[in-house]
Amino acid sequence: MKNMKVLWIASLLFFVSLKNTFSQSWVNAVDRHGREVYMPADKYKWDWGQATFLNALIHLYNSSSGPAKKIYLDYIQKAMDATYSVANGKHPNAVASAHGMAFLARITCEKKYLDKSNEIYQDYLKIPRAANGGVSHRAETVELWDDTVYMLNMFLLEMYRLTGDEKYIADFVQQFTAHNEKLENPKSGLWVHGWDADNINYDDGCSIMGWPDSLTRKSSQVWARGNGWVGMALSDALNTIAKSSKYRPLLLKAFKHYVEAIVPLQNKASGHWYQLVTLPAEPKNFLESSCTAMFAYTVTMGLKMKILDKKKYGSLVDQSYIGLMNQSLRDAGDGYMVPTRVSGGTCVGDENYYLGRKIGEGTGFGYGSFIMFGLAYEQYKGLRK
Repeated sequence: MKNMKVLWIASLLFFVSLKNTFSQSWVNAVDRHGREVYMPADKYKWDWGQATFLNALIHLYNSSSGPAKKIYLDYIQKAMDATYSVANGKHPNAVASAHGMAFLARITCEKKYLDKSNEIYQDYLKIPRAANGGVSHRAETVELWDDTVYMLNMFLLEMYRLTGDEKYIADFVQQFTAHNEKLENPKSGLWVHGWDADNINYDDGCSIMGWPDSLTRKSSQVWARGNGWVGMALSDALNTIAKSSKYRPLLLKAFKHYVEAIVPLQNKASGHWYQLVTLPAEPKNFLESSCTAMFAYTVTMGLKMKILDKKKYGSLVDQSYIGLMNQSLRDAGDGYMVPTRVSGGTCVGDENYYLGRKIGEGTGFGYGSFIMFGLAYEQYKGLRK
């Protein structure tokens, strides 16, 4: 109780300060470090972590005006031009960055970006699939992973914005449904990390051998960031499609089910969630920041869209925003801030595998998730137009 009182006093003081000096928003400080230090546009790599950061810059572009808008457009264009020759959609982690091409096709109307977007969509259609239509996370064997839905979602939503063709929304709904069928954990309502389509254990050089259950072929653990991707995919889809879309009821039901599952698992004192999100009492478990930003982003978007009740969920996102600022950001000097408490890239494993992951800072998905949550939160609170 004492800790909660201290937290809310700090919250009050923080919001007074933030309203008076909003130019010092940590979102801007994280964004600048990401663009100027972590990954300058000409160093962009065609991969999934970087794609999350790129998506955050598209969010900033959409919310900006004047010179700031040009800063983000220039970065996105330079990054896509730098990787144009290697851009492809041969597996989900490659498809992820393609949303930058579709975005530029819509904003600049340059034919080369449209051509590349269509080329990558054709690559996407050729990725190996499970019998239920789910796109395999691996090209060499058929496995469904929870993060796949977001990697595809970024591109498919941008293709929908570019063309207005709901076939891209249909693609996303198909992928969400197929993955949900194989990955949902009935006890928690959340997803396990992976599912294997056959009885042959495949060595990908990263995952723990033998991770699939011998009967269900599911992995055993409910990994936090994996579920963070799922929530962001659902919220972005709902924020993009028309309210009259035939796909909206299914997505809305899934979104509400997801929020009801994830919200009770927040650590209130810190505003964070744990690495293995359903095991808060496990002594080796730890608070992880990228999943926290993703979960909080999802709830904030639900509040912005007026899908969720402010009285029920408003304090949760306050706690996450303050918690990330106070516990998961490092002042790097020169007006820069860097995300910390970020679990590194993660394949599929057992409990000890997830609890033994290296904790670092930065990463494309770290910068991206922090920026997207912070921006959405500041818009929701009226701190940013």
